[in-house]
Amino acid sequence: MLHELWDDGEDGLTFCLAGPPGDGARALLTERARLVWTVEAASHFEAMTLYYEHMGWGTYTTPYPEWDKQTYAAHGWE
Repeated sequence: MLHELWDDGEDGLTFCLAGPPGDGARALLTERARLVWTVEAASHFEAMTLYYEHMGWGTYTTPYPEWDKQTYAAHGWE
């Protein structure tokens, strides 16, 4: 699934799903928000791993690997 990274200036960054699944997150952005990066990922864990790499934050870890490493398709989200 496609993910988007939005920069909303002083209000920070938002990393969310593209399209209708991310509508709720994008609705919270101000008019000054700008789309700065997109990435395809098959799971939440993969998306966050790529996001952390993109930001230079090191290794992403999760307290919920059983859930987060399952593909979006396995969750019925595709």
